[in-house]
Amino acid sequence: MLYLSTRGHPDRKHFCDILLEGLAPDGGLYLPEHYPQIDDAKLTQLRKAYHEQGYAELAFQILSLYIDDIPAADLKALCAKTYTAEVFGTGEIVPLRHLEDGLWLEALSNGPTLAFKDMAMQLLGNLFEYELKRRGEQLNILGATSGDTGSAAEYAMRGKEGVRVFMTSPHGRMSAFQQAQMFSLQDENIHNIAIEGVFDDCQDIVKAVSNDLDFKRKYKIGTVNSINWARLLAQVVYYFAGYIQATEHPAPTLGTGVSSLPPEGVDSPRGGPSANPNDQKVSFTVPSGNFGNICAGHVARSMGLPIDRLVVATNENDVLDEFFRTGVYRVRSSADTHETSSPSMDISKASNFERFVFDLLGRNGQRTKALFSAALQTYGRFDLSAEPLFADAAAKYGFESGKSTHADRLATIRDTYSRFGVTIDTHTADGVKVAREHRGDGSVPMIVLETALPIKFAETIQEALGHAPERPDRFAGIEALPKRVQVMPADVQQVKAYIEQHCQ
Repeated sequence: MLYLSTRGHPDRKHFCDILLEGLAPDGGLYLPEHYPQIDDAKLTQLRKAYHEQGYAELAFQILSLYIDDIPAADLKALCAKTYTAEVFGTGEIVPLRHLEDGLWLEALSNGPTLAFKDMAMQLLGNLFEYELKRRGEQLNILGATSGDTGSAAEYAMRGKEGVRVFMTSPHGRMSAFQQAQMFSLQDENIHNIAIEGVFDDCQDIVKAVSNDLDFKRKYKIGTVNSINWARLLAQVVYYFAGYIQATEHPAPTLGTGVSSLPPEGVDSPRGGPSANPNDQKVSFTVPSGNFGNICAGHVARSMGLPIDRLVVATNENDVLDEFFRTGVYRVRSSADTHETSSPSMDISKASNFERFVFDLLGRNGQRTKALFSAALQTYGRFDLSAEPLFADAAAKYGFESGKSTHADRLATIRDTYSRFGVTIDTHTADGVKVAREHRGDGSVPMIVLETALPIKFAETIQEALGHAPERPDRFAGIEALPKRVQVMPADVQQVKAYIEQHCQ
């Protein structure tokens, strides 16, 4: 399997090369030359692997379709090392749970930092360490976080041989818990840089450094943001796991595992036990600001996983919702980026969106480059509303969208707690609110991807419910721990100087 740039660069590269590289030389994002296709027999094989050998085996079989430059035995061992009950708190890894008629939650927040980012970042840490050791090299990871990527990356990379992490974040714009998770780490290979600005400023710095090819090569700069294909690929796996669980008979229910019975009066998602489970479709609603989480769903659907609709749920920063409604992609300035109670989606420039537009435009690298390099830099927007292919976003690729506000998420958190005794975080609440608007008659299961545990956004949970959410014992008093962080302006040169200083 070879990989190409969304902006048409002629080079084709193997997986392990792009694992360490991040952005392509022309500033584009890497995608495989084609998406491997999953037919009924292959899906049955994956279903059997998941049930008989678990999530790690499912991950190995899916990743093997895209990775041919790591020996199969080594890749299998890396997956087995990553996806364990000890790391993720449950042998199911991503249990699917019934919430209400037609609506399901896929729990993705059982990892060490209590956010879905752990699902990919734990694997990425092991892949980095493996490949760097194989090459006898070191890597300096430069990342940007709006809340969860940073802590997930740092917990995955702390103590890893041959790896340093330089993580930028918007100063004062994350929850106290999110900041404490990152800034309390004292490991020498972890560096936190709080940027005086918004997440998009952090992301722009990462891209600017990555586009300085001389600096990037000299200091061995890599990325862990979802612009890194390996991270996005790891996220594809949980779409398959969610689909497999939702199309089982009996169906999974809230608080139990994949073998539990549906609640009284609720039909199994796929109907009678004699039906072929692979004939059933499901839909996913995904809270997404940077388009990474739902882009993995786009990849899974493009592979042939029977996904009906992919619903993007945004907060007040509704760049993605505006595009799918109107065809206009319009980035916002820092001043126009709202500070919200679902802060990990306070993003107005969705870096992964380029991958989808590349596919939408028939994989035309030159047209994609014209939009994301020329048009966005010059006008801060582009308009595909008159483009005949724009209709394919919904008709061919299944995309729909919706948005949620602070009032909406408070109401959704209260409603979900009062009716089901379930506390959900603010981003998951955005997803549930939008999912309820798009689930239709319930004949096609709608799976909401849970994004984090509520403790990460305790202030808003307190506002909604009048009491604080449950806190895992290992995070008791984390906000009071000493902090190790460097605050600096949104200046590329200052970030470069900091990296140089700490790479001597």
